[in-house]
Parts: sequence; structure tokens; C-alpha cells
Amino acid sequence: MRTAIILISGIQTGRLEEIEFNRKYRFVYNEDYSGPPVSLSMPLSSREYVYDRFPPFFDGLLPEGAMLEGLLRQRKVDAKDYFSQLIAVGGEMVGTVTVLEEKG
Repeated sequence: MRTAIILISGIQTGRLEEIEFNRKYRFVYNEDYSGPPVSLSMPLSSREYVYDRFPPFFDGLLPEGAMLEGLLRQRKVDAKDYFSQLIAVGGEMVGTVTVLEEKG
């Protein structure tokens, strides 16, 4: 299982977990987090979200077109490996969300 740390404005909000490659994902807010939600589609009223495909909010953060092609070539990432793509661009995204690979 791969895990990414999700931050908003530098504050750790939770974790995105790839439970099964390209099939099952889970986003879990940190127990003590009380700031703004990562997305309006993932309010704090529920602390855990499970998806049968790559989560739409995080999919929307991925590059497209020429930027995606460059990423795939430069980082040697599979075009269907959305989790690796997110990790690759996660520290350089526009906006308040940052995604960092949790190594462990």
C-alpha cells in the first residue's frame, strides 16, 4: 500500500492511501485536523472517504496534455499510475494543496 501526506497551506490534513493499484483508494483526515476541507466533495463531517477509482478531486490536480507527456517521459511513470503522477507533481502544484509521498 502506498501512502501520500496531504497538506493545505503547509498544514497536514490527512493521508491518501492506494489500497489496491488503480482500483481502491482511501482518504482519511487526521483526527486532530479542523481546518478547511481538502475539497467541498470531502467535507470534514466524514473523516474517511473510500473510492473504487482514483479520487476525482486528486485526479483534477494531475497534469494534462504536453505537461503530462513530459512528466511521463521525465519521471518514467506509467500513464495509468495516477498515484505516482500525483506524487511527482504534488510538491509543485498551484494552490494551497500539497501532496508528499510518505516513505516508510
